[in-house]
Amino acid sequence: MSIAPQVEPIELDELACWRVRTAHAELLVAQQGAQVLRYQPHGQQPVIWLSDDAAYKKGQSVRGGVPVCWPWFGDLARNPDAIQTLHAGAPAPAHGAARGLDWQLQDIDSEDEAVTLTFTFTPSAEALPNLPKGVQLSLAIRLDQRLTLTLTTFNGSDQPLPFSQALHTYFAVSDIHQAQIEGLEDTRYIETLEDWQSRQQQGAVTFTGETDRIYLDIPAELSIVDPQWQRRIHLASSGSRSAVVWNPWIAKAQRLSQFAADAWTGMLCIETANVLDDIVTLAPGAQHSMAVTLWSEAT
Repeated sequence: MSIAPQVEPIELDELACWRVRTAHAELLVAQQGAQVLRYQPHGQQPVIWLSDDAAYKKGQSVRGGVPVCWPWFGDLARNPDAIQTLHAGAPAPAHGAARGLDWQLQDIDSEDEAVTLTFTFTPSAEALPNLPKGVQLSLAIRLDQRLTLTLTTFNGSDQPLPFSQALHTYFAVSDIHQAQIEGLEDTRYIETLEDWQSRQQQGAVTFTGETDRIYLDIPAELSIVDPQWQRRIHLASSGSRSAVVWNPWIAKAQRLSQFAADAWTGMLCIETANVLDDIVTLAPGAQHSMAVTLWSEAT
């Protein structure tokens, strides 16, 4: 006998959210930024990490979950010239404006033991004054035996639209010292902490200090190996050839908001992205979708 999904609106301080329960997992999503906050399969540790010090305030991204970075990633000044030129002179918050603004819940679609929440975002002239009119964003969040996020940008304007973006996913791990990322062996990456030098990954990715790397021309599937929790988290992406791997380590953790001093030991980020040479330029009337599917299995 299948169990019908349940979708319940809740309030977390200043933020409207939805709690989703299915036969397989529990999901928590905020209307602000259409941000997934928590994803936990039944009987397992959380797959998506959410800070114990998270603040649910209007206008600021919640620490953890999956913030949507759009229409640029990171510091605007580090983006390719076409993106910098488009947004010159406008407000330039880190990771763009989409993650700190309300999206609209357009649809809740349930079928058997699966449910899909679809959010849309129409940029305002106040938030993104240089963005051409007619651009719209949607995020489809599908929960079945896996979690799939599909971010789609539609260019309804009469001019080309360049943008970078990321699904800035925080993953929960038992101990960052033991966790490894497999699938990036021999992949070229940019070491942002050392003058943005180009390097090549040797073996699996391990963590011994602050990490902030942009991997390029990545394979479609990566995995996080967590020996203490005896599991492997899989990530399968499409519409993306780049990924950012991040952990703040000790010193930077003390400077981060909504982040306990020792929280770095239990998380890492793999951000499914279109950045640097992988940015998207949409022709008028065109659309682009970037997606990632997450699931975990015992090892």
